Amino acid sequence: MPVKTIDRNRTVRSGFLAVCCAVALVAGCSSTDADTEPTSEQAASSNEVTIAVTPTTTTVVDPGAEPRRVLAFDTSDSDEQNVDLTTTSTVSQQIDNGAPQDFSSPELTVPLSASTSDTVPDDDAATGATRSVELTIGAATSPDEGLTDALSASEGSTARLATTDSGAITALHITPADAALDIARAAIERSLNAAVYRSIDFPDAEVGVGAVWTVDQQVLSGITLNQRTTVTLRALDGDRATLDVTITQTPESTTWNLPDNAGTLNIATYTFTGSGTLEMDLTRPLPVGGSITAGGDQMYTDPDSTTVLRQTVGDSITWAAR
Repeated sequence: MPVKTIDRNRTVRSGFLAVCCAVALVAGCSSTDADTEPTSEQAASSNEVTIAVTPTTTTVVDPGAEPRRVLAFDTSDSDEQNVDLTTTSTVSQQIDNGAPQDFSSPELTVPLSASTSDTVPDDDAATGATRSVELTIGAATSPDEGLTDALSASEGSTARLATTDSGAITALHITPADAALDIARAAIERSLNAAVYRSIDFPDAEVGVGAVWTVDQQVLSGITLNQRTTVTLRALDGDRATLDVTITQTPESTTWNLPDNAGTLNIATYTFTGSGTLEMDLTRPLPVGGSITAGGDQMYTDPDSTTVLRQTVGDSITWAAR
């Protein structure tokens, strides 16, 4: 009887392809191809999705110049805020000397109407939240026509951010519209999740112009990443703050444990950095302007073969008042 042999490299390459989408931070896989139309298999859903957010630690490096004060949000008397949130995400991956593959997600612009409530549900209060930011999602759009068509049924979806007075987000809740398609729901969820991990906390201490502080947070994306956001208070005019932001990420371990007990990969190299500027109004729950762009290169190796996965990722987030 002939003996069937197993091509170890082929098996590893198949494993890489099966899990490659889990590597990127917020990028993820493309939710739709450019020429894909929604189908009946993309079922409607009205279930609320709750996404836990990892805690942050804020440390003042330099308190800045006098005069100094504690910067905290007070949105109790503010009117509804209307902003557009635009996110992009690119992922290019190559296994050994094979052709690079594009797993990017389409650009997405999500109109948001935001208001704040001091009424905090018990589950959010347990995370330390003191405010609820209620979001209504408008008619989201994308250069990907197939995704834009799928998004039309998501208009009127809602979300809630559990936040502290310092701006730390402790939980994200999303309630899709009854007719929302899964493909659109996933795209909006990715966009809002990206906004959460590009948000800024203010320190509890008094700070002035020129102040520098760091915000440390773990990002769980298949690999546990330690993210440090360094914030510089460039300008402060009343309640309006201009913040310069830099971001770095480093893996907590040199080993990636693949999902579903599929084995491990060695993290040979990992770089991810970003920068940008945010305009904040302490009487408004969301940024009133600005953008942050980040990206980097990673290389993963299989401990039992010579197979190598190389990846280049990038993402951006832009806020614009309406």
